[in-house]
Amino acid sequence: MFHVENYNGTREKNYELLLNQLRALLTGETNKIANLSNASALLNQFLDNVNWVGFYLAEENELVLGPFQGLPACVRIPYGKGVCGFAAEKCKTELVADVHQFPGHIACDAASQSEIVMPIVKNETLLGVLDIDSPSKNRFDEVDKHYLEKFVEVLIEFL
Repeated sequence: MFHVENYNGTREKNYELLLNQLRALLTGETNKIANLSNASALLNQFLDNVNWVGFYLAEENELVLGPFQGLPACVRIPYGKGVCGFAAEKCKTELVADVHQFPGHIACDAASQSEIVMPIVKNETLLGVLDIDSPSKNRFDEVDKHYLEKFVEVLIEFL
């Protein structure tokens, strides 16, 4: 049984606790879908002021909806389209303070105002992206980017 700790330290300490929880949650499990499902649930429980947390998985030249927490979402996103497709195509994290200012933004949830997307790359192969949306502008910053990239690094160990 998974026990949720209280996140009452600094943001950095809380993120470190999150990374330890992710390792504990995934250790011993090899099923990709189970691990991505638990990872999205853990992030959704940890992060405040978010309305969507989930994964899009690489399939040929597009991203296909994977495990997530939130409202129903776009099922397929071509590489280069929207924030997710752009992050996948460039294989780099995209931190967007205002999605309405991002050219070609795909509005799966009209409430989303800001977004961060981290590519998931293992052995130089794009596996997918981690996508997190917020109903507030400027929700994500460099601290979030740093630790969410670390979150993806830990996750890759179990994929």
